[in-house]
Order: sequence, then structure tokens, then C-alpha cells
Amino acid sequence: MIRQLFHRLALRVLALALIILPLSLSANTQVVVSLKPLELLVRAIATPDTTVTTLVGPGDNPHNYSMKPSQRRALQDAEAIFWVGPDMETFLGRMLNGDDFRSRAHALGDGEAEEDHGDAHGHHHHGHDEDSDPHIWLDPALALEMARDIHSVLKSLNTSDDATLDANLARFEKALARTESEIRSQLEPASAISLFTYHNAFTHFAQHYDLTLAGVLNPGSEVSAGARHLANLQKQLESADRPCLLTERTANKESWRPIIGDLKVTFSDWDPLATDIKADQDGYLAFQQSLANAVAKCL
Repeated sequence: MIRQLFHRLALRVLALALIILPLSLSANTQVVVSLKPLELLVRAIATPDTTVTTLVGPGDNPHNYSMKPSQRRALQDAEAIFWVGPDMETFLGRMLNGDDFRSRAHALGDGEAEEDHGDAHGHHHHGHDEDSDPHIWLDPALALEMARDIHSVLKSLNTSDDATLDANLARFEKALARTESEIRSQLEPASAISLFTYHNAFTHFAQHYDLTLAGVLNPGSEVSAGARHLANLQKQLESADRPCLLTERTANKESWRPIIGDLKVTFSDWDPLATDIKADQDGYLAFQQSLANAVAKCL
């Protein structure tokens, strides 16, 4: 008799555990981001139990990326989706503007988001035209705006821990201000250097820290530079003061050779997509420092 009671009790405990377990698992916040730098901003703000799925992986092009079936399922399950906007992640534009995702998708840098999301939360995004640089996460001031918008979105979710989200945002604001100040001092000697990049992804960082971006090899993300542009770029290199070429792992360094010729230039590698940066609460700070170190190598 006692053995039967214990058996029934064990079965009830097991049944209750099977009911509670899915509920506890579903309590975790499911977030999808398009790019690694956006993941760094989410990690800075989100609670530790937040699951973050990043779509574009190392070495992939965010302009023409093809999603895997597992990533499409992650989008379906996500409570919040963060991306820059259609000028950056062109592969997401049509999908995230559709009925299935529109209410959960948050374009952190798109001009339309300034009207829609800005009115709702009181934050101001920075729209851009066709000729500007959509890599807005490289500017720490714009990244802070994005982090504040991420904070607002996460707080609006049913699974949010408001106290932790508030504390994380305050911590990030303070740490970012300190990092920014240190980088500004580090890069002060670099103001005299003429920087050249493969494409226009460096604009926001250069402008924020008063650096001189003298020339860009590939002005368009999908179009090769013409002969006239290359000839002008060569003249800029010849007249530049201490030219330094910021190269990327996904770009062919040999494409610089015909332009450089016998000119004495310095090379330094930088990564606007934060490929090797650890995705944790301090990841964005480490990312900013990696960009500063790349410029410092030009010295």
C-alpha cells in the first residue's frame, strides 16, 4: 500500500515537472539580430537569460546574405528582431516589412523608424540617404541611441526584468563614456594621418573621433570603382600626409596594388563587423577599442 502511494506521488511530481519545465523554458526572451555588432549592443542591455540569434555570420555579406532554414525558424519564434534597415541588410527588407514580422521588427537606423518608433518611445534615429554610410554602429553616440531603443523594446516584452534592464543600460552608458574618452585621447596623434579604406564603412567612426578619411577605394557596396575614381584616388594618395590603408579581411588587398605603385603607405587591418569580438556584456566596448587600435597602428 505504501509503495503504491509513493508510486502515485512520484508520477504526480513527474507530471507536474513536465508541465512546469516548458513554461520555465519559454520564459527566456528570444531575440534575433541581423549583425554581430547589434548582438553586442543587445548583450550589453539584455538580461543573462536572453537567447540571441545572429543571422549574418563571419565572412558573409549583409547586403546579399541567404538565410538558413534554422534562422528562418528563429525569426518566427523571436519576440524582438533588431536590424539596421533596408539600406544595410537588403536581404531582410521584404520579409520584415511583411505581416508576419512587422510588429516585432525594429529598424534601428532606418529613416522610417524615426517616424514610427521615434514617436512611440521618444528616441531619435538618424536617417540616411543613398550616398551616406549605413554602418551607424561604428559611431558610439549613435550606438548609444540604438542601445536605448533596444532597452525600450526589451522592457515592452512580457518576459522583461525591468530593474535589470535599467541597471544594464545605466552601466553601459557610464562604461561607454569612459571608453570613448580613453579612445579620444589615444587617437589624438592620429588626426594628422590621412586614412584610406576599402569602402565607406569607416565614415561614422572617423567623423566622431575627428579623423581624416581621405579616400575610399570602393565608394559603392556593390559597384566596382571606375577608372576616373581610381585615378583621383591615386592623386589623393600621392598628396596625402602619412597615408594609411585600412583593409578588411573580406576585401582583396591586391586591389590596392595598381593604385599604390611605389608610394610609401602603411597598412592596418580593421573589422567593422566585430567578427573576433567576444559577444558578452562588454563586447561593444571591446569592439570600439579594436577600431581605435587599428587606427593607432597607422602611427
